[in-house]
Amino acid sequence: MRQASFFRFWFVGGLLSAVGLFIFFWMIRINLSPQAEVFRKIGSTYETYRKTIYPERGNIYDRWGHLLAGNVETYEIGVDLRFVSDPQTIAATLAQVVGLDYNTVYDSVSEPWDSDLPRYVKLADFIDPEKIDQLDSIEKQLNRQREEASSRRRNTVMPNLDGLIWTPMLKRSYPEHTLGSNVIGFYAYRERETARGYFGVEEKYNQLLAGTPVEVEVALDPYKMNEIPSVPPGASLMLTLDRDIQAMSERILDKHIESSGAKSGVVVVMDPETGEILAMAVTPRLDPNEYWKYSEVFPGITAYNRAIGTTYEPGSVFKVLTMAAALDAGVVQPSTPFLDTGVIMVGGVPIRNWDRGAWGPQDMIGCMQHSLNVCLAWVATQLGPSKFYNYLNNFGIGHLTGVDLGGEASQPFLVPGDNGWYEVNLGTNSFGQGIAATPIQMITAISAVANHGKMMAPHVLKAVIENGEQYSNPPQIIGKPISAETAETLTNMLATSLEEESSAALVDGYRVAGKTGTAEIPGPGGYLDSATNASFVGWGPVDDPRFIVYVWLEQPQTSPWGSVVAAPLFKEIVENLVILMDLPPDSVRQGMAGQ
Repeated sequence: MRQASFFRFWFVGGLLSAVGLFIFFWMIRINLSPQAEVFRKIGSTYETYRKTIYPERGNIYDRWGHLLAGNVETYEIGVDLRFVSDPQTIAATLAQVVGLDYNTVYDSVSEPWDSDLPRYVKLADFIDPEKIDQLDSIEKQLNRQREEASSRRRNTVMPNLDGLIWTPMLKRSYPEHTLGSNVIGFYAYRERETARGYFGVEEKYNQLLAGTPVEVEVALDPYKMNEIPSVPPGASLMLTLDRDIQAMSERILDKHIESSGAKSGVVVVMDPETGEILAMAVTPRLDPNEYWKYSEVFPGITAYNRAIGTTYEPGSVFKVLTMAAALDAGVVQPSTPFLDTGVIMVGGVPIRNWDRGAWGPQDMIGCMQHSLNVCLAWVATQLGPSKFYNYLNNFGIGHLTGVDLGGEASQPFLVPGDNGWYEVNLGTNSFGQGIAATPIQMITAISAVANHGKMMAPHVLKAVIENGEQYSNPPQIIGKPISAETAETLTNMLATSLEEESSAALVDGYRVAGKTGTAEIPGPGGYLDSATNASFVGWGPVDDPRFIVYVWLEQPQTSPWGSVVAAPLFKEIVENLVILMDLPPDSVRQGMAGQ
């Protein structure tokens, strides 16, 4: 029994050893045989290479979750030259369905396959799924015809699309088209490997939206492209914008630009308590779905978003800051008397009122109500250059606000000791001439008056959504240029001045504070004779400000005055804004609070 087991053990062992030796010598024979090179070439078709996979770009939403920027599936079309047998049909089909040039496609797909050349040739990218469905239907029809004819026509090449490949890819999509496009910016997706965001949120938060690329092993065989591993998408952003308020602001701005003949316009709506930008309507606007038309929409224009990228002399809206500084420094009170003679000498240069007239006895409310340049220049001299420019610095004039949008600009102002500063600058700067700011700087500075002296950081990012978690962007105080008492006093002064002049900015049922602005436009040889910038800034309700609105119309033609063209624009914006924000009239709201 033991002897039989011993022989079986040696038999099995010997048999396995023989098989192993056979396999070993056969592998050597294969590697040394003339066919070895053929096998190696076949194996090379299934090699892999390292490729960087870019995540799906994060979405952008408004504050209520409405999609403003996302991604849609499109396709890349190419051919694997190893399998192409009918280049004519491929070229004709792509010319008919996709619109590609027949000769170009034919030349690309009719090349014989050479192992030393790329096997995959890209023909087109970002093709809509509808066209892919047409190609798929044609391919299936040709395959059916080939199968039906195979039994009758042997060794005959039937029309086919063999070798034609389409693989999915993403492109950036903006479902609201031009809505908020100056804030959103655009993603230049056609550049593929070097694609990035330009302007607005797409530029400012490009890295967050793009996510983290991953390097992976990918098969050379294009038919295995669906085996590429997925990577986590980039972060999504929730903005402070309200889609409905944005759409309303753009619609009303466009209407008033047309009716006034203005060259361009800006409307910014902000919550003064948080610095959240609810709307930023700007012209011109680009449809980011067609971002390559940028030069057509912005011919010779350097700023994609004029609300943050264009400085201008704001004119009399600047008087809000001058009066705020004077009240806060204690050099004037609302009842401080002033005799307006129609002219004041500052640095030996006469400064006159906008109408060249003299308004006689006034107090500070009257000075703001009638927008008297002479009075505000006098107020600035009472402050003196040191205090005046210190306050402007504290208000952020001449500095970037840090708004989270790509392309913000700023223009520093001159102070005593600078080359080009003269004493008269103190007088002209007091009413917004000879000094430049962007609309975002102006609304940020003046929002301190609407927010009890606290200046909030303007921002459009409300929250980041990443890995299933939401991270909120909290409001930030960036300065307290004036006291709460000064802010309340000036707010009531400006509300009273609007009411006493029966301003076109008044809104039925809601008490608002505000100031008009009309500024001459500097040119190469001095100020232009027949062109102005018309502005208005206002906020409300006065007892509990929930919004501040800044309006700028560039070079209106029907009237040069902010009180005529900018104030009615503010009024119409606010009339719609209180509805969209669900703000009851003052009497209703105060009655409810008193219960």
